Amino acid sequence: MDLIEDAPEGEGGNAPEFTVSEISGAVKRVIEGEFSFVRVRGEVGRVSRPRSGHIYLDLKDDRAVISGVMWKGVAARQQTQPEEGMEVIATGKLTTFPGQSKYQIVIDEIRPAGAGALMAMLEKRKAQLQAEGLFDPARKKKLPYLPEVIGVVTSPSGAVIRDILHRLRDRFPRKVLVWPVAVQGAACAPEVARAIEGFNRLTPGGALPRPDLLIVARGGGSVEDLWGFNEEIVARAAAASDIPLISAVGHETDTTLIDFVSDMRAPTPTAAAELAVPVRMELLAWTGEAQTRMTRAMTARTDRAAQRLRDLGRALPRAESLMAIPRQRLDVLGDRLPGALSRRVDRARLGLSEITGTLRPAALMRAITNESRRLSDRAARLSPALLRLLAQRAESLGRRADRLSPRPIRVELAQRRERLDALAKRLADAPLRPFDTHRQTLDGAARLLETLSYKGTLARGYAVVRGDQGVLTTRVQAQAASGLEIEFADGRLKIGGAAARKAKADDAPDQGTLF
Repeated sequence: MDLIEDAPEGEGGNAPEFTVSEISGAVKRVIEGEFSFVRVRGEVGRVSRPRSGHIYLDLKDDRAVISGVMWKGVAARQQTQPEEGMEVIATGKLTTFPGQSKYQIVIDEIRPAGAGALMAMLEKRKAQLQAEGLFDPARKKKLPYLPEVIGVVTSPSGAVIRDILHRLRDRFPRKVLVWPVAVQGAACAPEVARAIEGFNRLTPGGALPRPDLLIVARGGGSVEDLWGFNEEIVARAAAASDIPLISAVGHETDTTLIDFVSDMRAPTPTAAAELAVPVRMELLAWTGEAQTRMTRAMTARTDRAAQRLRDLGRALPRAESLMAIPRQRLDVLGDRLPGALSRRVDRARLGLSEITGTLRPAALMRAITNESRRLSDRAARLSPALLRLLAQRAESLGRRADRLSPRPIRVELAQRRERLDALAKRLADAPLRPFDTHRQTLDGAARLLETLSYKGTLARGYAVVRGDQGVLTTRVQAQAASGLEIEFADGRLKIGGAAARKAKADDAPDQGTLF
């Protein structure tokens, strides 16, 4: 369609009329036909990432701005994600968005405009993470001296993993868990971040043991090849790791953001393995040397203690001299013992003689007579006391027996029997009470139904007229009905309809109609 035509002269010429959609479609075809493949260099302005996954951005320079859109699938494949202020080269095609009357570029590929742009973006991201304190040495964790399990995040098919395993086998064999990831390209950053988070989520002592140390490794390469380890998600995942982490990305001269946030940076993957474990033979040699030193130290200490004991033993007196005086004292006491026993027996015999001298039969008889007299006096006083106690107890029992009458018990039994009979009657009437209530309710409902029923109205002389459509209430309805049914109090009566009445009216014109 050729929209460029010479406008005819005069008012309201022969120029064709187009709809807004036709004009927009024509403009869209022209722009897409002329600019189906373009490469645009500019600075990224506003960047928007809605939930749909698409990316909307502005490309600008000092004089103009072009809106751009990168669809979800294309954005996921990009090695470098656009950020505000980054100078890029965008490849795609120009198109229009008729809904807003604007043109835009649909981006198929976007990459930084040279190493200078990458380094500028890297410095900006580095400054941001440093301001958040992720590079602070105080937050770095100490590496375990001899980890049981080591987790390695790297490519499973490269030379890096072989170098690490070979070095670990030479120094100190340990269990190694390898999490395979892409080490360059668009998938590198998300896979490395997920690997670090996945190792941290393992349960200690589970079926798949949680590593005690992590190594993130990759061989050397260009800035673009190593760019996945400069992504923010990788740096934040390494900073958030609870497991100590060694970064070994690139060669000694290569530096990425993960090196600043990791707990230890190794210049090469092989050096990372050397930092992870000590040399087993050196450790064994050091252990043997320490054992030898400890043995010598213990032997010297034992010798010094034995010599000290011998020196102290020489200063002590001999056992014979220590026991001489006690032995002499024992001999003296042994010599004095027979005489002491004889004197003790004599004193005991003298005391016994003095005691037996006072024990005469006459004295015993007097003591017995006195005790018998005292017992007789107490027996004489005891008998009247017992009689008085028996009389008091009998009187008390008589008073209590008068109060124990069966009459109150009989009265209480009668009262309890009356209560029991009343409760039995209530228990017998309880099942019948709901039926009486329902019967009364049913009788009331029947009386109400009879009151509201139209049967009572029929008994007072009224009638109900029914036709084809039910109850008729007007004369016009009755004339139009094909047949009538009249209900009286004593029954129903059917009569003919409008056709029968018309025939009867023709035969007898002087007679009136039924209604």
